[in-house]
Amino acid sequence: MFEQQTKQAILERMLAAVPTELDRRPGSVVHDMLSPAAIELAQLYVRLDQVLDWGFAGPEQPGAYLDLRAGEMGLARKPGTRSDGELLFAGAAGTRLRQGTIASLPDGSASFATREEAVIGEGRQVLVRASAAYPGAAGNAQPGAVSRVLGDLAGIVAVTNPKAFAGGADEESDASLLQRYHDRVRTPATSGNAGHYRQWALEVEGIGDVKVFEVWQGGGTVKLSLLGPDGTPAKADKVELARAAIEARRPIGAKVTVAPARGIEINVSARLRFVPGVELEPIVAEFRRRLAAYLAGLAFKRDRVPFNRIAGILIGIDEVDDYVTLAMNGGSADIGLEADMVPVAGKVEIEYGA
Repeated sequence: MFEQQTKQAILERMLAAVPTELDRRPGSVVHDMLSPAAIELAQLYVRLDQVLDWGFAGPEQPGAYLDLRAGEMGLARKPGTRSDGELLFAGAAGTRLRQGTIASLPDGSASFATREEAVIGEGRQVLVRASAAYPGAAGNAQPGAVSRVLGDLAGIVAVTNPKAFAGGADEESDASLLQRYHDRVRTPATSGNAGHYRQWALEVEGIGDVKVFEVWQGGGTVKLSLLGPDGTPAKADKVELARAAIEARRPIGAKVTVAPARGIEINVSARLRFVPGVELEPIVAEFRRRLAAYLAGLAFKRDRVPFNRIAGILIGIDEVDDYVTLAMNGGSADIGLEADMVPVAGKVEIEYGA
């Protein structure tokens, strides 16, 4: 907007305002005294352009300024959340595990702390509830990913997670907060309309998306299907928080049902050909990660899971040369999704193909 306000343009205007009887040529006292001021004024115009970019909500606005703008509409950036799951410890019978025992992924990128004390029984194993040590999506460990015990724990032989850790989310991104801001501004929520229910649900920490079904069982009935930040069905405790928040603000007479989205597991089995010298486990882990990310992107946006897209994800891994056989939920057909249904990564079975 202020591209024309260069140092030279400003200096020329300043010199034009100087009385003609004074020497204004380059090298003169007047010219040399005005030149530094013109440089500083040109920099101010650059900053003024920046003020316009930063002062209005948009992709170029820094996060701190977006927080201020969103705050004007009563919106706050959602903090990160910790993932929850269970750790299976194996070791000598009678070994005591104190609350806060730490286990981690092999590369140390995420660690998990037990939430309760436990004692290994005669079966030489014990299953303990645990949470990620820090908030963030990095704590959403796939089944079997946890393998290290941190600290000196005599009597512990091994640790793993039989099921995936879920529910971890990074602090809300600028793009997500900007979208919520635009939703609030462009879709006014009034008198308990669909936008109002969506707004109430998304204000709850741990709710990443919501689909509103109006008059789903006749007049005066509303259903909300909730997703977590990772695109999977919302956790039970977050659903209860959303239910309580909506119950306190719903219009009189409205019958509101709040539930997690229905998840359908997408199980993938394949026999693959690899480039020479490749180990299987890293390939499986990478495919799990890509599959989960892709399925999360389909939630509430698509009505099916395309078989060919899953094949493409598999073939897209550099170390995979081709697949010999591939099945999704036991077949090769696309999987349909009902309106309140979202796909969730299930079992992944990959082996070497001839």
